[in-house]
Amino acid sequence: MMRFSKVLFILFALCCFSQTVQSQNPVQFMGGGMQGFNSMQSSKKPDSLQRRDKYADSITIYYKLYNQNDLLKLDSSVNDFFVHYPIPYTSYNLGNLGTASNSYLFKPKMNIGWDAGFHSFDTYLYTLEQTPFYQTTRPFTEFGYLLGAKGEQMIEVKHTQNKKQQLNFSFDYRFSNAPGNVKNQNSNVNNMRITANYQGKRKRFASFLVLLFNQTASSENGGLVNAALLDSLSLNDPYELETRLGVSGSSFRNPFNTSIATGTKYNQNTIAWRQTYDFGQKDSIVKDTVVLHMFYPRIRFQNEIKIQNSQFSFVDANPTKEGYMDYFGLNYDSGTVRYIDNWSLVSNEFSIISYPEKNNSNQFLQLGSGYTHMTASHNGMASWSNYNLYGMAMYKNKTRNQLWDLMIAGKLFLNGYHAGDYDANASLSRVLNKNGAYLQLSFQNTNRTPSMNALGFTQFSINNIGSIAKQNTTQFNGLLGNKLKGWEAVFSYQVIQNYQYFSSGFQPTVYGNIMNYIRGQIEHKVKISKHWNWYDQTTIQLVDPKAPVNVPLLLTRQRIAFEGNFYKNLNLSTGLELIYHTNYKADGYMPFTGQFYYQESYTTANRPTANAFLHFMIKRFKGYIRLENLNTTLPSSANFGKSYNFTTQHYPTAGMWFRVGIWWNFIN
Repeated sequence: MMRFSKVLFILFALCCFSQTVQSQNPVQFMGGGMQGFNSMQSSKKPDSLQRRDKYADSITIYYKLYNQNDLLKLDSSVNDFFVHYPIPYTSYNLGNLGTASNSYLFKPKMNIGWDAGFHSFDTYLYTLEQTPFYQTTRPFTEFGYLLGAKGEQMIEVKHTQNKKQQLNFSFDYRFSNAPGNVKNQNSNVNNMRITANYQGKRKRFASFLVLLFNQTASSENGGLVNAALLDSLSLNDPYELETRLGVSGSSFRNPFNTSIATGTKYNQNTIAWRQTYDFGQKDSIVKDTVVLHMFYPRIRFQNEIKIQNSQFSFVDANPTKEGYMDYFGLNYDSGTVRYIDNWSLVSNEFSIISYPEKNNSNQFLQLGSGYTHMTASHNGMASWSNYNLYGMAMYKNKTRNQLWDLMIAGKLFLNGYHAGDYDANASLSRVLNKNGAYLQLSFQNTNRTPSMNALGFTQFSINNIGSIAKQNTTQFNGLLGNKLKGWEAVFSYQVIQNYQYFSSGFQPTVYGNIMNYIRGQIEHKVKISKHWNWYDQTTIQLVDPKAPVNVPLLLTRQRIAFEGNFYKNLNLSTGLELIYHTNYKADGYMPFTGQFYYQESYTTANRPTANAFLHFMIKRFKGYIRLENLNTTLPSSANFGKSYNFTTQHYPTAGMWFRVGIWWNFIN
C-alpha cells in the first residue's frame, strides 16, 4: 500500500506542475453532489487569498464539503495553530503525535449501520465528510512542514487547479513521524486524498470522484512501569524509563524509522464515485461575444458507488508471558501475538432530487435508497458476509435572502444485518439581524447496533457483548452567536438508552438505564486594546453520577495575544496559551484492543498546560514558532502538583516541547 501511495504521489505531482489553467474568467460552481453547488454570485466577501501586491495576479478559490452545499474559503488566519495540527485542543493522545487519541468531551457513537469499532486513531484520518471540492481561477499549491523536538515532523502538500471550467482536481498529502517521548512509542501517519469534479458544458451531467488512503502505525508500550520515577530523572528525559511493552534494550530514537515491532497498524481506504444527471430549464448569457450556457435543474438523478477496504491489526513480536499477565491480566502461550481484522464494503445508492424553484438550488427534496454488501476475512477465522438495504429522505430550504435555513433528513435500514437502525435529524437556522447575530436549533435521534468487534466479529481479544441491544440517542442542540462581535454560545442535551461502552480493555458492555448528559460551551474574543486580544473557550459538562462516563467538569483554553498588521505585509499573532481541565477519572487504554475504557481507580492531577507562541504571515508565507508545555519546567511540589501531566494512567505528556512550522502557498 505504501509503495502504491508513493507512486501515485509522484505521478500526480508531475501532472500538477505540468498543467496550466487556460481560462482565467470567473468560474461557476458545478452542479452535483447531494444538493449541487451554489452560484458564486451569492458571495460578496473579499477574497482572503488575494495578493497584497497590487501589481500581482489574484486568485478566486472556493470549495464545498462532501454532502454540503455551503461555499467556504481557505482559512488564511494565523492566530490558531490547531487549524494545521491534526489533534484539536479538546482531545488528547498518549503523549506523542500519532499515538491513540481520545476526546475530553463526551461523544457517543451516533453513526448507524456497519462500524468496525476501532476509533482511537480517527482524529488523524482524511474523511469523506470533510473532503473538499474546489473551484479556482488559478492553480493553487500549499506546502507545509512542522518540525518538533526529538525528531518529530509533519509534512503537508495541497494542490488544486481547474482545467478550463469543466474539470477541477485536487490532491492532499500528509505525513507525520515521531520517534516518541518515551521508549517504544514511535509512530507514523500517512494520508492521501485525490478528488476530481467534472461538469458538462451544457451543465446537465456532473461527476465527482474521491480517493482516500489512510494509514496509521503506532508502537504500543503499555505505559511506564513506574511513573513515579519521572520526578527523579538524571537527565530529565522520560526516555530513560522502562515501559510495559516492547524490548527496551533495543529501543532508540530515529526520526526516519517507520517500522513497528510492537504496536497497532490501521489501513482505511475509500473510493467514492458520484454521478448526477439533471432535467430542467436552459438559458444563456452573451458576454463580450462569449456565450455562457446556463442551466437550472428541476429534477436530478443521482448515483453513488462507494468501496471501502479496512485492515485493523496489532502485532507484538517480542511478547513476555509475565508482562502480559502482571500488567494486563492477559494469558499468553508462545510465539508472536498477532490480531488482524479485514473488512470490505461495497455500496450502491440511487436517489432522485427535486428543485421547486429554478433560482434556488438550496431548496430541494431528495428521496433515495441504497444497498451495502459487507465482507469480513479475519485472520484465523471463517469468512463472513451480509448486507444492508436502506432508504433515505432529505428536505432542505435555504431562503434566497439567506436568512432562514431549514433541513430535515432521515435514514432507515429496512432489511439486512442492521435492520432497524435509523437516524432522524432536523435543524433550523436564522440570521437575526444585520449586526451578525444568528441562531441555530437542531435535533437528532439515532438507533444503532453495537460495533462489529463488540459483537464478536473480530480476531482481537475482545469478549462478545452477549446481546444486540441497540443504543438510542436523542440530542438537542442550541447555538447563539454574533460573528461581528466574536462570540458564540452552544448548549447540548443528550438522553441515551442502552449506552454502549468498554467496561475494561477487553469487555464491551451495555448500560441499560437511561442516562442524561449536558454540555455548555462559550467562545468569545475580547478586544482589550488596539493590538491585544483575549480568546476565551470554555466548556462545562454534566453527566449522571451513576452512568459509566467520566469527563472533566471544566475544560478551558485561554489565549492572550498581541495581534495586528504591521509594515503593510506582516500579520502577527504572539502571546501565551493556557489549556486546563479539572481533575477526573480519565479513561484507561488497552493497547491489545486499541480501546479507551471506563475505569474508577485513577484520577488525574494535572497542572494547566502553558504554551508560548509566535505566529506570523508575510504575504503567502505563514510561520509558527511555539514553546509548549512550559508548566513542566517547574519542579513537582505539594502545592502545584507533579511536573508531568498525564492523559491517562501510565501515559505522561511530553516535557517542554519546541515546534517550528511553515506553510507556504503558491499561485501559478
